[in-house]
Amino acid sequence: MGGNRGQTWSLTVAAGIVGARIWPRTGCNFDGSGHRRCQTGDCNGLLQCQGYGTPPNTLAEYALNQFNNLDFFDISLVDGFNVPMVFRPNSNGCTRGISCTADINGQCHAELRALGECNNPCTVYKTDQYCCNFGNCGPTDLSRFFKTRCPDAYSYPKDDQTSTFTCPGGTNYDVILCP
Repeated sequence: MGGNRGQTWSLTVAAGIVGARIWPRTGCNFDGSGHRRCQTGDCNGLLQCQGYGTPPNTLAEYALNQFNNLDFFDISLVDGFNVPMVFRPNSNGCTRGISCTADINGQCHAELRALGECNNPCTVYKTDQYCCNFGNCGPTDLSRFFKTRCPDAYSYPKDDQTSTFTCPGGTNYDVILCP
């Protein structure tokens, strides 16, 4: 989907879809056949994504009707940050929304900067210290940069305790970009 600031869309998740990721793309330029590139969140040069976007990108992630009929949702900065985001329930009496609206791009550490946006340390360094590929790992100074600015968001792969939120299954949600 393309769009302008303030524009909204409604997405209906098809029955049987239990989880997905939503991310904004910036600096896109597509030809009539739906090919070219985006500066952030690119999908291998395709307009219609068929996999994950290229970092850096801010992610809204959800898993629907899971354990105890709960929806699980989060904002993840594990792939970096490109635009501010709010992810909030709008039905079922569930009121705990989450956000990441800090000026992360403007305050990004020099070693994490990419095209005006901010990469996560795993994307830059590709080491287990930052990527948590094996066993447990904890926060680092670089992941704390993200966490102090966006306490609701995942700042490193094992940041589940403070970054995963739930609502009753069947809840509807809003994902707001650049609020």
